[in-house]
Amino acid sequence: MSFEKITEKESNYDSLETKSTKELLSGIHQEDKVAFTAVGLVLDNVEKLINHLVPKMKEGGRLFYIGAGTSGRLGVLDASECPPTFGVNSEMVSGIIAGGIDALHQSIENAEDDPIQGWKDLKKHQPGQNDFVIGIAASGTTPYVLGALEKCQKNGISTGCITCNPKSPITQFSDYSIEVIVGPEFVTGSSRMKAGTAQKLILNMITTSSMIQLGRVKGNKMIDIQISNVKLVDRAARILMEELDIEKNKATELLDEYKSIRGAIKNYS
Repeated sequence: MSFEKITEKESNYDSLETKSTKELLSGIHQEDKVAFTAVGLVLDNVEKLINHLVPKMKEGGRLFYIGAGTSGRLGVLDASECPPTFGVNSEMVSGIIAGGIDALHQSIENAEDDPIQGWKDLKKHQPGQNDFVIGIAASGTTPYVLGALEKCQKNGISTGCITCNPKSPITQFSDYSIEVIVGPEFVTGSSRMKAGTAQKLILNMITTSSMIQLGRVKGNKMIDIQISNVKLVDRAARILMEELDIEKNKATELLDEYKSIRGAIKNYS
């Protein structure tokens, strides 16, 4: 199988230090457009992954992201947004990053080189055959991620991947591969840029589409948001006002009584 590491190819731009701010911004913006287009070309593969994931989640299965560096941080970010956005428990979607919590705010580059540690970290969550593990690796070669996915397959746990190189090693251990090919980065090898953007877009798709199919959205509203600050209380009240055709003071009363949008809708008469 031919493998080409496009994410490490020479940038299409040169002499960056001689360019004006406007020229730099224009170049970065043009490359970001490439990321959006690339994601559009892999929607069929994203759909296949989601169509396998959702039935598992309906049976109580969990979604795990595992990655290193930027890829790992994006997974943790997407997972951490699910409880406040969709009202699910924090175990339903989890992000695992090489180097642990310290790697969220500082670079721990060598953590990704251990092919055993990824599985060790995942095992702390006691993954089972109803669960789904998605490896995120722009290069498609991260040992931490590959080792975890290989062990998952050996233990009958469904796997997927999001990578930015075609036919990379990670696909060998992925039941559902998403290869979003964005080309060389604006700054050579800086995959936190286009590659990261493409990965983030796909992560948004996976969790949002899944949660909609799990009944966590009504119409186009987040009816299970955690009402944890003034902004969210106001948003919840507006949702109730529209959904139940009531005034704001009544919506506020319902929220005070039932502590959730879903509860208010269910019990309103």
